[in-house]
Amino acid sequence: MKTALDREISGNSHDSAIRRSGEEGFSLIEVVLALVILLVALLGVFLVFTWAVSYNAGNNSRAQALAIMQQQVERLRSAKYTPAVVDGNLLGGAQPTKIVTLPNNNRFKVDITVDDDPFTAGTQVDNASTVKEIEVSVALDRPTPGWQSSVPATVILRRVRAN
Repeated sequence: MKTALDREISGNSHDSAIRRSGEEGFSLIEVVLALVILLVALLGVFLVFTWAVSYNAGNNSRAQALAIMQQQVERLRSAKYTPAVVDGNLLGGAQPTKIVTLPNNNRFKVDITVDDDPFTAGTQVDNASTVKEIEVSVALDRPTPGWQSSVPATVILRRVRAN
């Protein structure tokens, strides 16, 4: 005579077959819950990729701003500054803002301020001075929302009059 345990092991019991058939596969609730967890994880991955693209675009804009700033500094360093000749780019005061447009349509504002007396507060205009402090600042003209809108590239250099 078979016991209830033998029937359950051999699979001959009608009750155990009904019980096992109810436990096979996944329920609808389990599938929906798994999909929700998967979608939350994919949303997190998507947000990380979006952040990385924005951050890299900001770094690209900053590199372009630094290249423009370097061109402006080289132009100012090569300008004549002697007792007889002072290049117009080195005249004291704030120069008008320049807009530089790159081939990829990024626009940058270039602000140049020449201080004829760097040892006095404020910006002085005295073309007979022997030392000039020049500040060059480059920023995106139309910044996109994000960190790059608040980070202009700025450099301060000094020129001493040649003999």
